[in-house]
Amino acid sequence: MIVALPMYDRPEVAAVHDRLCQLFVEAYGDGPQRRTDPKDLWALWQNPELLLSQTCGYPLRRYLKGKVALIGAPDHGISEVPAGHYCSVIVTHTSHIAAQIAAQSDNPIAALDGARMAYNEALSQSGWAAPWQHFKQASVRIGPRLQSGSHRISAQMVARGDADFAALDVISWKLMQRHDAFASALVAVAQTAPTPALPFISAAYRDVSPIFFALDKAIAALSPSEQAELMLKGLVNIAQSSYDAVPNPPSP
Repeated sequence: MIVALPMYDRPEVAAVHDRLCQLFVEAYGDGPQRRTDPKDLWALWQNPELLLSQTCGYPLRRYLKGKVALIGAPDHGISEVPAGHYCSVIVTHTSHIAAQIAAQSDNPIAALDGARMAYNEALSQSGWAAPWQHFKQASVRIGPRLQSGSHRISAQMVARGDADFAALDVISWKLMQRHDAFASALVAVAQTAPTPALPFISAAYRDVSPIFFALDKAIAALSPSEQAELMLKGLVNIAQSSYDAVPNPPSP
């Protein structure tokens, strides 16, 4: 069996992720001694040995639907979004362009019309699909698109001036603000509409009810400080149809 939680993992929270996975295996009554550190996420998500992992909403509705079992969505316990949801934060450099944006409070992304965007992956809900929809609704053009490979690298590109803005998963952004010095060079100027949060998944043939129960119990067993460290308050039952209802963007 495979347990892996790669989506918000980073060295500063690795120990708490280890504890969460151990608590989950104890509550479930079966599973591996250690969580997996995957190199290939697509292989991980479609592995028949998968017991618990987390993916992104866009891959779930576009390619993984019917190939994995949806367990539920995290309640991050943050004020920006309802339980079981998340959003993207549009960040830019704390320079003159940020001042221009702040001056246009009725449409703060108008100053980014035609600007260079760093995005993590073409199949990212928070890094590409959500900002595409947000800019489309605001009638603002996205300029040259620069693929980075991760939210953190996208943010670094904006901090260095290699890109004008990026859309970051709100949880990733909060972790950067806690742990990365370069985040002080960035300012959040807008956020996208909430969508269902990164779904927890298992192999398609598994019964998700005991997995949901075990994960919910494991999250509750974390201390308040550990929950705060992971920004993980609980588990929410969200249907596949809620993920399917989110619009798919064109390729960057």
